[in-house]
Amino acid sequence: MTATDRAIELVTTAAQAAADKLAHDIIAYDVSDVLSITDAFLLASAPNDRQVKSIVDAIEERLNKDLGAKPVRREGDRDARWILLDYVDVVVHVQHSEERVFYALERLWKDCPELELPEEAKATRGKGAEYAQRQEAADVAPELRELGGEMR
Repeated sequence: MTATDRAIELVTTAAQAAADKLAHDIIAYDVSDVLSITDAFLLASAPNDRQVKSIVDAIEERLNKDLGAKPVRREGDRDARWILLDYVDVVVHVQHSEERVFYALERLWKDCPELELPEEAKATRGKGAEYAQRQEAADVAPELRELGGEMR
């Protein structure tokens, strides 16, 4: 069994909406062979809670406007660290970057085939790691200055 055309349409549209809001590490899996409750998972992340919420809002708006799809369930809004949108055929997970690393959902679904995504969405791969490295460097810089070191 493979993901339905409707699931692929939802994933593609949601991935583009996430990319438009600068989501990191967008990836989609066809989970139809291992789960009976949905056909596909879309994963995306962002470095802060506000951006997580913005990405989720953009996905929800685009899927409703372009495809007439509304989620049957939306969870995680209060903390905005991991928001889930359930469209039955597709489940969208938008996570804070720290949750993405901690829970490592890709590890759970690595044996499932990846779904093709728009180029803008594919270009987001590795952005989370780049952001984390920049943040780490920024966190270290003040400590170096306090110790009298200099950064080059």
